[in-house]
Amino acid sequence: MTEHAPYRIVILGGGTAGWMCASGLVGLLAGADYDITLIESDEIATVGVGEATLPHIKTFNDMIGIDEAEFMRETAGTIKLGIEFVDWLRPGVRYIHPFGTFGDRWTGADFQHHWARARLAGTDNRSLQDYSFAVAACHANGFEHPNSDPKSIRSTYSYAYHFDAGLYAAYLRKWATARGIRRMEGKVVDVVRDAESGDVASLTLASGAEVSGDLFIDCSGFRSLLLGQTMEVPWVDWSDWLPCDRAFAVPCTGVEPLTPYTRATAQRAGWTWRIPLQHRIGNGYVFSSRFCGEEEARQTLLGAIDGEALDEPRLLRFQAGRRQVGWAGNCIAVGLASGFLEPLESTSIFLIQAATIDLAGLIPRRGEKVDPRMVREFNRLFAVHYDRTRDFLVLHYTANERVGEPMWDHVRNMTLPDSLAHKMALFRESAAAPEYRLGLFSRDSWLSVLEGQGVLPSAANPLTHRLSAADLQARLDDLAERIVVNAADMTPHAEFLASYCASEAKARPGVPANAA
Repeated sequence: MTEHAPYRIVILGGGTAGWMCASGLVGLLAGADYDITLIESDEIATVGVGEATLPHIKTFNDMIGIDEAEFMRETAGTIKLGIEFVDWLRPGVRYIHPFGTFGDRWTGADFQHHWARARLAGTDNRSLQDYSFAVAACHANGFEHPNSDPKSIRSTYSYAYHFDAGLYAAYLRKWATARGIRRMEGKVVDVVRDAESGDVASLTLASGAEVSGDLFIDCSGFRSLLLGQTMEVPWVDWSDWLPCDRAFAVPCTGVEPLTPYTRATAQRAGWTWRIPLQHRIGNGYVFSSRFCGEEEARQTLLGAIDGEALDEPRLLRFQAGRRQVGWAGNCIAVGLASGFLEPLESTSIFLIQAATIDLAGLIPRRGEKVDPRMVREFNRLFAVHYDRTRDFLVLHYTANERVGEPMWDHVRNMTLPDSLAHKMALFRESAAAPEYRLGLFSRDSWLSVLEGQGVLPSAANPLTHRLSAADLQARLDDLAERIVVNAADMTPHAEFLASYCASEAKARPGVPANAA
């Protein structure tokens, strides 16, 4: 039997994408079958995307064996139970997209149908927000690990993290290299392709070193050096639907209370983010250059922060969209090299995670060649993740009542992707919400933003009438009361952090503060 050499994987680029991909692969794959090298240059600055995350990251960390308390301590991490949206529907209105469920499934119908029935009958005027334990926990600034008893109201939520993007990449770098990832310092000056297949054969560094591989992972950021420039995979432009193309970012000193949620506040030409960390607050203004000048945006951001600015605002330029495919030949793009959908809803790290996990399940084994069927499946999943995320982000913009503001008028009146128009119409007509096995976001996430942005149902599932009106109201009252009582009894967020993962990190000028 022929003994094949380990399958050689070369990752181009460090930062969050490179080191998260490296950590995922070394944590998920059989070490003896794969030889993984990561090339990065300390002279090349990383964007530092992702200081706020989605609950999927806890699953990822648990899968590969990262210790939660250690990870949070070393990244100045805090808990994230959801995102508060301020003024998105119209000035003065706010709501929370929680990481948790809305109610229970009764009589074969999802909870929102029972809520819609009571609302339409005029017997219950509560918002969906009143039926989410995660929302109540956000308002109470509380956190405890979810209860393991599925019957407990305290089991009906999940959580994510806020963390320092620079410290996160450094943590993953240390974690991955300790488990066998080989790191090479250097800048790539040439990409050598196989004359016959067109695949990437090797990367030439400025030092003259040549790094060969079987599979190349492009984590080179917006440059997309391998998938975009070398393999010439086209860009799919979504800026007509997501017109924001600039962001200023700046850290500031922390203030009390230490909230367990991100805040996104609508502004004239975009929105500002606020991400509370243990040692500072990350802030930014995502805006459209078609509707706002850079100096105006800079001043808007500085006027919106809570504490003292720790640096000058840093400008990022981007375009919403994705590559036509994420895998071409023997090259796969992960992170910004594959696409970017702006920081709204903290999707960047999820898309890195999804690509890494999908790749780990489809990657060739020792002695195998790339299977075109695996490539097609990866690209199918790649499109699902990006396209469903796009629809969810566009919903936030298009469903607004900020009449008289040019950018908001534009997004309210634009032609929508057919897939999103269908989802919105279906909810209005029947209270049915998307329920995905793959991709973002969950049914409860869609419910929070649909209601929060004023998209309301005109009918409910007939199965709800298996409950009498009196029984339905009694159940609704009981659920709302249990949520209020239990949330009020939670450990304060700051107290939880102090006892579980207190960080010694200090706020430092010049540290990137990017991406809600």
